[in-house]
Amino acid sequence: MSEAKNDDDFYIRRCIELAEKALGHTYPNPLVGSVIVHNGRIIGEGFHQKAGEPHAEINAINSIKEEERYLIPESTIYVSLEPCAHFGKTPPCALKIVELGFKKVVIGAMDSHDKVNGKGKKIITDAGIEVVSGILEDECRALNKRFFTYHERKRPYIILKWAESADGLIDKDFKPTQISNSLSKQFVHQMRSEEHAILIGKNTALHDNPSLTVREVEGRNPIRILIDFNLEVPNDFNIFNNEAETIIVSSVKDGQRNNLTYIKIEKEDSLRPILDKLYELQIQSVIIEGGRFTLQQFIDQNFWDEALIFRNPNLFLENGTKAPSFDFKFQKIEKLRETFCYFYHR
Repeated sequence: MSEAKNDDDFYIRRCIELAEKALGHTYPNPLVGSVIVHNGRIIGEGFHQKAGEPHAEINAINSIKEEERYLIPESTIYVSLEPCAHFGKTPPCALKIVELGFKKVVIGAMDSHDKVNGKGKKIITDAGIEVVSGILEDECRALNKRFFTYHERKRPYIILKWAESADGLIDKDFKPTQISNSLSKQFVHQMRSEEHAILIGKNTALHDNPSLTVREVEGRNPIRILIDFNLEVPNDFNIFNNEAETIIVSSVKDGQRNNLTYIKIEKEDSLRPILDKLYELQIQSVIIEGGRFTLQQFIDQNFWDEALIFRNPNLFLENGTKAPSFDFKFQKIEKLRETFCYFYHR
C-alpha cells in the first residue's frame, strides 16, 4: 500500500471519529466529518453537529487559525461523505471548496441522495481540483447506514430489540417482567438517544404503559410511534405525554394536536404503507420495541436491518409470552454483567 493511500486512510478515519460525535443529533442529515491537512499537518477539522447548522467542511474551514488561512490553496480537505451540491438551509459545500481553491479533495463515500449523487464531486473536478473518492468507503457507508438505507431503500433503517429469558419468554405469566439488568437498561437508553424514532404496538402500550423516553443517560428523546388501529390506548397513558413528539397510526383518524400526529392507514397489509409514511416524514431510523406480535410482523415481512436480543441465561420464567421466532446467526455478543446482548445485522 502506498504512503499516500495510508495517509488518506488515516485522515478519513479521523473524519469518521469526528462525525460520530454527533450521532443522534443530525437527523435528517447524515453524519459527516472533515479534516484539512497541509504538508502532513492537520490545520483544521470539524463535523456536522445539527441539521440547519454549518456542514462539516465549513466547520473545518472555520477552525483554521486566521494566520494559517493562506495555506488553504496548498492543502487537502478530507470529508467522509461527498460535499453537498445544493442549496438547503446552508449553501453548497462543493462551491465553497472551489471558491477557496483547495489543492485536493479526498472523499470517503459518495452521497446517494438525489440532490447530490455525484454532483458535488463534478462541481469540484470541473473547477480543476484533484478529487479522490472511495477511501474507506465501507466504513463511511457504515457510519451513515441509516442515511443510506433511507435514501436507497426508501424506508427507515429498522432495528429490532427485545429481552428474553433462558427459556425464551419475554414476560412471566403474561405480565410485565424485568428480564435484563440496569447496565443493559442504560445501553438501551443510549441507543434510544441515537436513533430517530421508536415504535411499539397497541398491546405493548396497554401492557407496559411505557414512556419510550431517554432517562438513564443524557440525550434527546426519539420520536415515539404507536400502532393503534382502533385507538384503544387511553389518552392519559405515558406515550401521550408532552415529553416527545408522538405519531399514532390508526385506521380511524388523521390530524395533529400539540405533539401528537395521527396518521390514517388501513389495518390490512399495513406495514409497507406505515414505512412509506415514515419515509415521507423523513424518519431515518426506527427501533422496534414492541411485543411479540409487532416484532414478528417485521421479521416475517423481512423489514429489518439490525436486531439486538438481550438474553438472561440465569432467568427461567416457565410461563408467559414466547419471544419472536428469529432464526438468524448473530455477528457478536456483548456481556452486560449477567445479561448477554446478541447483535445481528443483514
